Amino acid sequence: MTELMDREKYVNSGVHLGMRKRSKEMEPFIFKTRPDGLSIINIEKVDERIEVASSFLSRFDDILFVGRKENAVPVLEVLDEATDFHVISGRFMPGTLTNPSFERYFEPDVVVIADPLVDEQAIFEAIKKRIPIVAICDSYTSLDYVDLIIPGNNKGRKSMGAILYLLARETLKKKGELDDDDFGYSISDFAGEEIE
Repeated sequence: MTELMDREKYVNSGVHLGMRKRSKEMEPFIFKTRPDGLSIINIEKVDERIEVASSFLSRFDDILFVGRKENAVPVLEVLDEATDFHVISGRFMPGTLTNPSFERYFEPDVVVIADPLVDEQAIFEAIKKRIPIVAICDSYTSLDYVDLIIPGNNKGRKSMGAILYLLARETLKKKGELDDDDFGYSISDFAGEEIE
């Protein structure tokens, strides 16, 4: 298997750390459960699904990333600065995808959700408009209405930074907008600290 990032960096970013609870739908992505009950997400599945998601996203022009959780906001702000993707960090205003008279109305081709448990309004509107939904899903996420799952820890800034960094880099490469890995931004820029 070709890894998008060194396994050690995946581990050090905490991408593999799930929760003590887990949903039945996420079981195929769980590597094991620690003695303390914490679910460990399979790093190979994370890597594989970022690859699949980036291939999927590269087919679209108008990609919207959404995240209102505190740990997602700074990561999404870097993503907004680093790419030409559309980004809504913080509160998702009702009507953004469904009300053409709303001043910030937008019609994306696909929506990427930081946490389906929190970003319910964006999911509701995407469903209504039949917009495909890609979501970062922790071990306890319900997969209702999620079209493409990226398993991973969506609770910590470092893990969110690692996932969104890789997803952005690989999507831009597949779109032909980036040569090799010369992104101009590092994983540390997204994660907010160095990941060794």
